[in-house]
Amino acid sequence: MTMKVSVVIVSMNRPEILRPCLDSLFAFNRTEMEVFVVAYRYTKENLELLRRGYPDVKILESEGTKGFAENNNLALRQAAGEYIFIVNDDTVQEMPVVDRLLADFGRLPSDVAAVSPRIILPDGKVQTSGRAPWGMCRYMRHYLHLVNERIPTRWSNRKGLFRTRTLNGACFLARADAFRAAGWFDERFFFTPEDIALGQKFVSMGYALYADANTVIVHHAGGTVRPMEAAVKPARVRGAMLFYAGDNRFKRAVLGGFIHVVESLRCFKYLIVGHKSGRKALMFRTARNVRESVFSSESPKEIFVRYSR
Repeated sequence: MTMKVSVVIVSMNRPEILRPCLDSLFAFNRTEMEVFVVAYRYTKENLELLRRGYPDVKILESEGTKGFAENNNLALRQAAGEYIFIVNDDTVQEMPVVDRLLADFGRLPSDVAAVSPRIILPDGKVQTSGRAPWGMCRYMRHYLHLVNERIPTRWSNRKGLFRTRTLNGACFLARADAFRAAGWFDERFFFTPEDIALGQKFVSMGYALYADANTVIVHHAGGTVRPMEAAVKPARVRGAMLFYAGDNRFKRAVLGGFIHVVESLRCFKYLIVGHKSGRKALMFRTARNVRESVFSSESPKEIFVRYSR
């Protein structure tokens, strides 16, 4: 008998964040599920706590240097469900999100590959509720903090169940056969934009995507600069270059030149205001590393490794 839903959660040695996610998943949903936790760089102590606290969860240990796509794919290749529920470990359900998204598939056309909930932040503000298409120009505006995904469009922030154009990797439910046909997550990317790339791959394959504004999940996304940002952002930007510009020399020159100018201005800003210690020093290193690597031929993972040493 085929399992109905396979749940995949990647957790980077953060059991205190993972526990509320798992507890709310089990508390609200009644769908038959197998649950995978990809325990990335977990200590032996935390692994033992996880095994004791959640004996029915399938725990996959992950070491080395892996990004979002690689870690998720470890579990996806073992998933037996008809549907796949991708969810971040820093999310909490306050309603049966899996049950409701699964019910949505029952009333949608057969060409639908994935359904997303409305993803909100702890203060109640919408992070995403569906997403408009992402291209190079939109990414450039986003780079300057000029994209507001809370503004209603044809593809986002509408009422009820509506058609959308791409995904937010924090949470979505997908048909396993469509996900498998898409090749799971694209492992060329390391931190982003795997979710956008997957959503747009589904569309290019002839599938439809939907969002359900009446189904809500809370995403406790971090808003502060992380200590690894000087390695994470260059890798993230390199992934964006691969996705939005690809092998097109003109696009690479335009997008790369734009990012180089922006990060050069940021370097200058932190030279003026001070960059010897603390957060400003981190921001200066981050801007410098992005500027130096934007035209690199290295992969996002190679760039991350280089700057995380």
